[in-house]
Amino acid sequence: MAYTESNMIPLGTPAPDFELPEPASGKNIRLQDIASDKATVVMFLCNHCPYVLYVNPEIVRVVADYQPKGVAFVGISSNDAVNYPEDAPDKMPAHAKEVGYTFPYLYDENQAVARMYDAACTPDFYVFDGNRKLVYRGQLDSSRPKRNPIPSTGEDLRAALDAVLAGEAVNPVQRPSGGCNIKWKG
Repeated sequence: MAYTESNMIPLGTPAPDFELPEPASGKNIRLQDIASDKATVVMFLCNHCPYVLYVNPEIVRVVADYQPKGVAFVGISSNDAVNYPEDAPDKMPAHAKEVGYTFPYLYDENQAVARMYDAACTPDFYVFDGNRKLVYRGQLDSSRPKRNPIPSTGEDLRAALDAVLAGEAVNPVQRPSGGCNIKWKG
């Protein structure tokens, strides 16, 4: 497990659209079909990363708090499932159910979406406003298993979502997420 921090792409970047399969439903889902006119959160996750596993309970709480306010969430797993079979798409629905995901959890088999978003690690978070412009990228909060094992509060992501929902500018001082590197194919 190589500790990797997220790439901090420029604020204002338009959300790249995508169409990916959702293993739980067998349907393909496009960002434009689920994006919100208030805010949309794109999260790069996976089944096995200890950093994701550590913050999963807080991810579920954030989603429960903000979905009713009109925020859309989507999780994407881009890991190489051949070399990391625990992240295979056939295992994603059971994992999502077990941890309590109430958002689409999509599989990026050819890793094109991770490349479009310049995603580097799991977890990695991107918040887009109602016009699908990037207003936040980086960490959920400062918690990290072993590195900073404080309780996860989601404070950074929550602050960004609160600002967007209030029609205010998101604080431009943003910290990268940190976790396992995305498991790129050969």
